[in-house]
Amino acid sequence: MFETLTDRLEGVFKRLRGQGRLGEKDVDAALKEVRLALLDADTHQKVVGDFINRVRQRAVGSDVLQSLTPGQQVIKIVHEELVRLLGEPSKLATAPQAPTVIMLAGLQGSGKTTTAAKLGLLLKKNGARPLLVAADLRRPAAMEQLSVLGQQVDLPVYREAMAMSAPVVCANALKRARELGSSHVILDTSGRLHIDDQLMGELKEIRRLVAPAETLLVVDAMTGQDAVRVAGDFHQKVVLTGLILTKLDGDARGGAALSVRQVTGVPIKYLGMGEKVDALEPFYPERLASRILGMGDVVSLIEKAQQSVDEEQAKKLEKKLRQAKFDLEDFLGQMQQVRKMGGLAAMLEMLPGFSSISRQLPAGALDEKGFKKVEAIIYSMTPQERHGPEVIDGARRRRIAKGSGVQVADVNQLLNQFRQAQQVVRQLSKRGGGKGMGGMLGMGR
Repeated sequence: MFETLTDRLEGVFKRLRGQGRLGEKDVDAALKEVRLALLDADTHQKVVGDFINRVRQRAVGSDVLQSLTPGQQVIKIVHEELVRLLGEPSKLATAPQAPTVIMLAGLQGSGKTTTAAKLGLLLKKNGARPLLVAADLRRPAAMEQLSVLGQQVDLPVYREAMAMSAPVVCANALKRARELGSSHVILDTSGRLHIDDQLMGELKEIRRLVAPAETLLVVDAMTGQDAVRVAGDFHQKVVLTGLILTKLDGDARGGAALSVRQVTGVPIKYLGMGEKVDALEPFYPERLASRILGMGDVVSLIEKAQQSVDEEQAKKLEKKLRQAKFDLEDFLGQMQQVRKMGGLAAMLEMLPGFSSISRQLPAGALDEKGFKKVEAIIYSMTPQERHGPEVIDGARRRRIAKGSGVQVADVNQLLNQFRQAQQVVRQLSKRGGGKGMGGMLGMGR
């Protein structure tokens, strides 16, 4: 997410930090580069102009230019104005009387059906009892897709096999939700390839019949300024209460996220960060601004760890680390915990200086295929080999390679990586760092 934009901004800020004193010309030169970086990221031109003007107005003041760290002060201003640009965090509204109805709208291909299941799972984790509603009658596979996703996240799905009208389906679903005692009703409505009167008429009729507390537009961040235009059109005709930006894990340049709040006046409520059903995050402007500027997002990283890391497993690992015992079972266990948190790339992205870290890693190091290969190799080992890999000789390596469908060189590479990890653990244990290492892997648990 925002990798190209982050790289360019990091370069600008590095030069700013390297200068002892700054003049107005220095600030203007830096802001010119920031402007070009934002425009290249497909940020709305007026948004960029207003943003640069606000930053310059604050940055050329005497308090900044005459300070001991003027470069750092300018960076701080850019961060604050970026947070302002992204808008205030906005929570979901709650209806005075349950259930709270949430209507999802959007064009075809924006990820609406998947987002319905993601939002349901997120609400469920917070103690809610949502009902998913298959109200997309135009796309034949939509109802079946939502049913499958509902099974995955263990949530009920309301659908009507012979339904003729989406508004009637939504009204019937609301009655069913009251019977079930559901806390929320999430409506997966129909999409179109483009905005038309029929689509808007259907959405308006649904609003009339079920009075949703939230009307959220699901928009594909990879479409850039088209996403901003679509959001503006929907808001004008249906009146939106919030936005969900999807596919921010792809090669989105970031302009939509930076522009849509300012242009439409509608708050961003969630970010879709991947295809998995748990890859939906509440939107926090300050955290996103920090990621864009390469400052990381350690708070989100810790929150993910607390949701994913097994406390009992973390305690056992801490004990083994204190005794300098760390085998391939532990190695595999830690990799699986990382996968639960969205993968190594997602974790590193939340650390300060992610761009420079990722460039130092070998090709494919952040790839999901790499995790699967390591799993296959370790699962092809006997318990004795996992606990004491020093017994793995040439014959055993050939057998393990054959059993996991890889080359002997892949087995050798894994064993070399494991030995390096073992050395780090032993050094930490000698220094009394086992407890700290276990705490880190348990992320404060």
